[in-house]
Amino acid sequence: MIEVLFPDLAVNKVQDIDLDILVKKNIKGLILDIDNTLVATETKEADSDTVSWLQTVRKTGLKACIVSNGSKKRVRTFVGKLNIFALHRATKPSKKSFLAASKLMGIKPEETAVIGDQIFTDIYGGRKSNMYTILVKPIAKKEFFFVRLKRILEKPVLKRYYKKINQMNQKMGF
Repeated sequence: MIEVLFPDLAVNKVQDIDLDILVKKNIKGLILDIDNTLVATETKEADSDTVSWLQTVRKTGLKACIVSNGSKKRVRTFVGKLNIFALHRATKPSKKSFLAASKLMGIKPEETAVIGDQIFTDIYGGRKSNMYTILVKPIAKKEFFFVRLKRILEKPVLKRYYKKINQMNQKMGF
């Protein structure tokens, strides 16, 4: 049951994701969280690392859409001149916004990867929507109170996830 919260992949940061492997898995689009996934929560606009990474995403042939629980102002300010689809007040982990994002990109849910830093919003919502899920480590320690509370609940889930990964690696001789 807890496995519904496990990501398909976990990495340190978005730049560590091998985009070519996603393409080989028939992934055609990415749903991206903003806060603590692409930039620190207090960062208002896309930084140079994010802009550069999104250019690489486009060169790989992948589409992208921001899906954030943040306000319209927050999302619009962040997206700025990125020329990227975006949904605000997404009510993640509701499937509605994830499915709307894949529809905006013109792709099927199973051709979509969700990338985020939170298990109970990004990963769970993506899994419920039949999407490939990628967990990144939070960029900054400074977070809103409710996010800090969720991090406490995430710890035992992550502990079980990494235990399972380690067991699988041992069985494969890694």
